[in-house]
Amino acid sequence: MATTRNDNSVLPSSYLPPINSERVSYTEKKSQAMASLSAQSLLCIALTVVICLIGGVDGSLEGGQREFDYFALSLQWPGTICHGTRHCCSSNACCRGANSPTEFTIHGLWPDYNDGTWPSCCAQVQFDVKEISTLLDALEKYWPSLYCGQSSTCYSGRGLFWAHEWEKHGTCSFPVFRDEYSYFLTTLNVYFKYNVTKILNEAGYVPSNSERYPLGGIVSAIENSFQATPEVVCSKDAVEEIRLCFYKDFKPRNCLASKTSCPKYVSFPAYVSFGRDESETDAAWTSEDEAL
Repeated sequence: MATTRNDNSVLPSSYLPPINSERVSYTEKKSQAMASLSAQSLLCIALTVVICLIGGVDGSLEGGQREFDYFALSLQWPGTICHGTRHCCSSNACCRGANSPTEFTIHGLWPDYNDGTWPSCCAQVQFDVKEISTLLDALEKYWPSLYCGQSSTCYSGRGLFWAHEWEKHGTCSFPVFRDEYSYFLTTLNVYFKYNVTKILNEAGYVPSNSERYPLGGIVSAIENSFQATPEVVCSKDAVEEIRLCFYKDFKPRNCLASKTSCPKYVSFPAYVSFGRDESETDAAWTSEDEAL
C-alpha cells in the first residue's frame, strides 16, 4: 500500500546521511540510496508478515476467500433424520431413548455469500473442545450429532460434529467471531431467541406420522414471528431442515432460496427413539470407531 512521506516522517534507523553531502561521490550516493531502499523494503516485509500472522490468529480468511455476506442458522428436525437411523452409537442423539431430542436442533451457523456460494475452512485453526467446556451440556442437548461415526474436519482429521462445524464454517465468520467460544455461545443464544419449534407448535404444526401440512402455512407462521422468509429443506415430503438468515448484526433477513426441495404439503415425523437397551434387539449397537 502506497504511503505519503512528509518532512516529519521517520526514516529507517539504517539510513545514514552523508557527513559532507557536497563532496559525496555519485557512487557513494547510489550506495546510500540502495541501503535506504533495502531497509525500507525489509521493514515493509516485516510489517506484512506481522499483519498476516495477526490475521491468522484472529481467524481472517485464507486461500483468497472473501468476507462473507450473511449468516444462515440451519436447524434440523430430528424426527426426519432419526427415522433413517440403522445403527446406534454413543454419539448419536437419536439413540438416547426418552432423552432423544423432540424439537429442532442446531445443525450449524453458516457464513454465506449473496451469490449462493459460501466460504469454508478459512483459517488453519484446529478445534479445541476445552475452549467450550462450559457449554458442553447445552451443546449436547441443543446441538447434538444425529448420526454415528466421526465427522470430517478441515485440519483435525475426523472428530466431533462441533469440530466439523467450527473448522469448516466457524473459521469463516471473521470478523464477527474470532474464537470458538463466541461462535458457539452466540449460536446457542440466537437459537433460543428464535424458537422455531415453539413458533410452529403454536400455529398448529405439531409432530405427526399421519398429518400433512401446507408448506405455505409453515413458511407464513415463521415469517409472521421472524419477520423474514426462511428456507425449508425436505427429504421427500418430510421437513428435514429449516434455515433462518441474518445480517452480520443478527437482524433477520430473507434467505436466498428461490426454490425448495419440498412438495406443497409436508410432514413433521414423530420419532419414537430406541435407547441402548432396546437397540440391542432393534439395531446393532456400535462404538464410535465402528460406526458407519
